[in-house]
Amino acid sequence: MVRLAWGLIGGGEGSQIGLAHRIAANVDGLFQLSAGALDLDAKKGRTFAQSLGIHPSRAYGDWKEMLDYECKRKDKLTLVTVATINSTHFEITKAFLEAGFNILCEKPMTITVEEAEEIVSICRSKGKICAVDFCYSGFSLVRQMREMILSGELGKIRVINTEFAHGYHASILDQENPSVRWRYSPATAGVSSVLADAGAHALHLACFVTGQEVKSISADFASIIPGRELEDDAMVNFRMDDGTVGRLWASSVAIGRMHGLTLRVFGEKGGLFWQQEHPNQLYYTPMNGRTQIIERGSSDLSPAANRASRLGYGHSEGFPMALANIYRDLFEVIQVEKSNQMPMCEIDLYPKAEDGLRSMASVYAAVESAKNNGKWIDAYPPMLKVK
Repeated sequence: MVRLAWGLIGGGEGSQIGLAHRIAANVDGLFQLSAGALDLDAKKGRTFAQSLGIHPSRAYGDWKEMLDYECKRKDKLTLVTVATINSTHFEITKAFLEAGFNILCEKPMTITVEEAEEIVSICRSKGKICAVDFCYSGFSLVRQMREMILSGELGKIRVINTEFAHGYHASILDQENPSVRWRYSPATAGVSSVLADAGAHALHLACFVTGQEVKSISADFASIIPGRELEDDAMVNFRMDDGTVGRLWASSVAIGRMHGLTLRVFGEKGGLFWQQEHPNQLYYTPMNGRTQIIERGSSDLSPAANRASRLGYGHSEGFPMALANIYRDLFEVIQVEKSNQMPMCEIDLYPKAEDGLRSMASVYAAVESAKNNGKWIDAYPPMLKVK
């Protein structure tokens, strides 16, 4: 099996997300890091790229240089990951898609709904992939939840409660920290901070496991730390297109919460509970029955869950492995398209450009609602509305 040529933009030395992508792309030996524009400092970026084994001719100073030279190569990249700050995602993603590259973009895919709709249109016209890094949908037991819900084991879904709350930006001194400060500036983060950054993951999981879309939103935002232009705490009520009621809390000032991503789903026949900090256990409670613990790696899990698991029963798998499942999804979809063969099981579970669009439409609806004292706002993206 030949590795597919892969390029990375952003995620340079010291970047947590850059490291996660490099680990994930290499876990299954499916991608080769062949090119990169890794840092705003061109010299630093080139040096770090070469230290990772990238040939000097493909260690680029910036993404525009990378695009220009990669377009001229016969051995051009198959996939490009965009791991830069939010405000640059649209420009970079659009340019590479239009040039014929497949993309994996960090979320948010864009910082406006109109930009997101344009990305969806380009993907459709060019026949290229734009995946969005809602990586938590790659966890094995999240995919098990999805299979159980879609197969009807919980019956009709009534209520979803989801959280993504942490306390890592709770210090007033963060105002002087450039790695934190940009997240609360509209110029670099867009119209929302903690909801677009953290809460969007929780909202995507609610949609992913239920197969439903967010229909309308009512929200309350707060900027707890003085001087922040964007919210650092958000409470969002949402309703889904099949009648499910949702509750979402996102925060970056919840001292004592480490990561705080949780998902609870309650149906007419039972409930499910999963925590990202304890990803190996899924709690299932049938109506009038005892709570059961479903372990990752169990032999009786769904094909989708087993496919997303690598280590044996009882061994922990975490964030990089979940992201690795997104990369494997992309690899197999690309290979299937090349060979025109049917996949052995469902492989197109990766978050798509349409998911990025729905996420941004939900964020904008929440922002508008918060400005209007929690008024319920339509959250459907205009281009995806049924006419």
